[in-house]
Amino acid sequence: HRRFDCQERKDKGRMIIRKSPAELEKMRRSGLLVHKVLHSVKELVQEGITTMDLENAAAKMIADAGARPAFKGYYSAAAGNRYPYVLCTSVNEQIVHGMPSTKTVLKKGDVLSIDTGVQLDGYFGDSAITVPIGEISPSLQKLLDVTRDSLEMAIDKVREGNRLFDICSTVQKYVESNGFSIVREFVGHGIGTSLHEEPQVPNYVDRNNENPRLKEGMVLAIEPMVNLGKPASKVLSDRWTAVSQDGSASAHFEHCVAVTKDGPWVLTRP
Repeated sequence: HRRFDCQERKDKGRMIIRKSPAELEKMRRSGLLVHKVLHSVKELVQEGITTMDLENAAAKMIADAGARPAFKGYYSAAAGNRYPYVLCTSVNEQIVHGMPSTKTVLKKGDVLSIDTGVQLDGYFGDSAITVPIGEISPSLQKLLDVTRDSLEMAIDKVREGNRLFDICSTVQKYVESNGFSIVREFVGHGIGTSLHEEPQVPNYVDRNNENPRLKEGMVLAIEPMVNLGKPASKVLSDRWTAVSQDGSASAHFEHCVAVTKDGPWVLTRP
């Protein structure tokens, strides 16, 4: 999710890879597995459970399905090492890339972002949800609702002839009109035979970003990351976990969406 640096862009090239119908069917299978894993893990979420309990359950499901976890072993140039888990479990002020731990015990009033991806038959799927632990405050509930709704509104813009900024501006306008802020340092992305492909998909209009027209076969991982307080983030000493700089709670939802002649096709839900 971290914005690609110049070297990564140079290595990957700037080409947006469009997928054939047969490739989209493969991505659909990986997307449905991601959905199954996420929502099975969601059913386990309760007060007193650890994020490592969730990690262990997800790892077993992915292995049993004959898939490869997309995140475990993923190398980040910014972190300088490989990510060690199949899930990212980000609690409260953690925005993304929170690492599962036996020491992180969920408690009532927390919010938990669960993000995972798989590679199946050579193609990736990637999705995220944020869930409450028991009853949460009205402000946190609104944060979750607005973030999830902004994703749904963005998905509706994934249509031939629209441009990338139609997606970006939809998220930004809705989130900011509700009094929340968009994280700048982490963005969505293209996806296919690589977990992160072009184009980058910011959740705000970045005039320094390219604004390609959407064409049939493009697949975008759209993932609003929204803070209750200010937008600034920082990365902790583990070099992975990103948190809001002011300590305010954050929410994160994600789907992989294909551009088709019939409109948006969400690959990561039934």
